Amino acid sequence: MAKSVPLGSVYNVPNSLTISRLVLSAVCFVALTGKWYLPALVLFIIAAGTDWLDGYWARKYGQVTLIGRVLDPFADKIIVCGGFVFLAAEPGSQVTAWMAVLVVARELLVTALRSFIESSGGDFSAKWVGKWKMVLQCVAIGLAIFYLWRGALVSDSFWRSATQIAVWLAVALTLYSGWVYVQRALAMARRSS
Repeated sequence: MAKSVPLGSVYNVPNSLTISRLVLSAVCFVALTGKWYLPALVLFIIAAGTDWLDGYWARKYGQVTLIGRVLDPFADKIIVCGGFVFLAAEPGSQVTAWMAVLVVARELLVTALRSFIESSGGDFSAKWVGKWKMVLQCVAIGLAIFYLWRGALVSDSFWRSATQIAVWLAVALTLYSGWVYVQRALAMARRSS
């Protein structure tokens, strides 16, 4: 595991990529609101790609920072929660309001658990189920935006079904990963008491 560099070294490539993810997410949401689906899709793909790139760069070049450990999951939550919320407002996206609420609730719960555990000196870093959850959520959001764009061109039941499956799988893995993190937090609490 890469060592954290001093807090003063925040101006590096991974943190810049994380900040760009926040900016790109905001512009993507504006594009969704304006029903400019193709630009929204391109922006979303670029923004989601920075999530993998900033983590890879930080580990490879030892540029893990304390601010990066806070900003990166925050940017992830903005792009995912915002994506689900904005898509729930788009008729035909295959994302419903209750799905967006579940995704946001899970993210808030895990953030609260992480804050509590890490403030007590524990390590509550992301596990593989959380990373795969993020990947599947991004696939679902990307497919939903693609379907909205394609739907404006031609009705296609294949893409509708593919989007529905991806969205339902993303919601299911979101709930499962939330359960995994709750179980982990309970186990850590039992060990420390």
